[in-house]
Amino acid sequence: MAEQINGPPIVIIGGGLAGGNAAATLRDEGFPGPVVLISREPAVPFGRPPLSKTYLRSEENLDDWYVRPAGWYADHDVELRSGPTVVAVDPAAHTVTLDSGEELGYQKVLIATGGRNRRLRIPGADLPGIHYLRTLAECDAIKQEAVPGRRAVIVGMGFIGCEVAASLTQLGVQVTAAFPGRDPLERVLGGQVGALIGAIHRANGVDMRPGEQVIAFEGTEHLEAAVTASGHRIACDFAVAGIGIEPDMPGVAVAQENGILTDELCRASAPDVYAAGDVANHLHPLFGRVRVEHYNNAEKQGAAAARSMLGSTAPYDYLYTFWSDQYEHKIEYVGHVAKWDEFVVRGSLTDGRLIGFYLVGGIVQAAVGFDRGGDPELDLDGEMAACACLVSARARVAPGVLADDGTDLWSLARR
Repeated sequence: MAEQINGPPIVIIGGGLAGGNAAATLRDEGFPGPVVLISREPAVPFGRPPLSKTYLRSEENLDDWYVRPAGWYADHDVELRSGPTVVAVDPAAHTVTLDSGEELGYQKVLIATGGRNRRLRIPGADLPGIHYLRTLAECDAIKQEAVPGRRAVIVGMGFIGCEVAASLTQLGVQVTAAFPGRDPLERVLGGQVGALIGAIHRANGVDMRPGEQVIAFEGTEHLEAAVTASGHRIACDFAVAGIGIEPDMPGVAVAQENGILTDELCRASAPDVYAAGDVANHLHPLFGRVRVEHYNNAEKQGAAAARSMLGSTAPYDYLYTFWSDQYEHKIEYVGHVAKWDEFVVRGSLTDGRLIGFYLVGGIVQAAVGFDRGGDPELDLDGEMAACACLVSARARVAPGVLADDGTDLWSLARR
């Protein structure tokens, strides 16, 4: 045990949710050795969901979203290095190199560097007033712009775009949203749910521009307008681009494809190298190879990777879940599917209160709840928890039975 305590540290690269939970789990599981957490951001690890919602609207601070309170790291002998960037990981030498040139040895290393925003590469993209959202500083910059009566353009209507559009609208900002496709979140949730979300944004005053591509920004010293491929000029005071993220990977000689490839134990292809969170392309026992960019996964995969580093042989088989709050509406999702054969609705798309099932070859692969089901991890008796059981069991249920509100979902889940 003394050698373990005095030997090289476990190094965690990335101070987001996955890295923070990994550090906390190492201590919770009794690991006595040195732990170094390297984070580019100045804040202690925290969950990002409020940045597009309640924190952006100044309705709450981040206290309840910290992985651990600020003083926990020093109290538990976790060396938190804020500011430096890891530029290279050498699995053969078991070292990480910082941007300062410093080399740090490790016994095991977890790469939890998350993702970085995709940037617009169009004329005028460097004008002041064009924002992205991932860090606390970026959120604070948007908050400074979000004054009632000002005009904002949202580029992209994925989860970040939708949530920011809702929050800005609630703050009294006049929002125009330009995005590809017909409906918001169409690629993830399908056209029927996407159309429902689009209708809600329109009802709240968002000027929706489906199928529009922003090809340029105009302005002299500050953003003044966005120009679309169809020739429309949208006057605005600021813009927020939510066009997705890409894995943020340090230089490391491990197998990579849309992230760092890991096995079911979060192990990369080199010994003693692990990955978790947005940067990890994980081999899931149920869904195959998946890279997931949601809060719940980062929280749980960081902890699972820590347990793997300590010798656990339990596969990371978390049944993916996520949620989104937009206006007074709540979306819950469980499972994972990129393409599906059939979408079955229980409830009413017209009334906007439903559970939708995504079927592949007759098997329930995922489900979405819209103002219908509670959090499947908190409401263990709720409908979405029953949906999680159906997904986990790879259940085959006749579409007509799934759609029948008179059939109890738990009766199907327990079969």
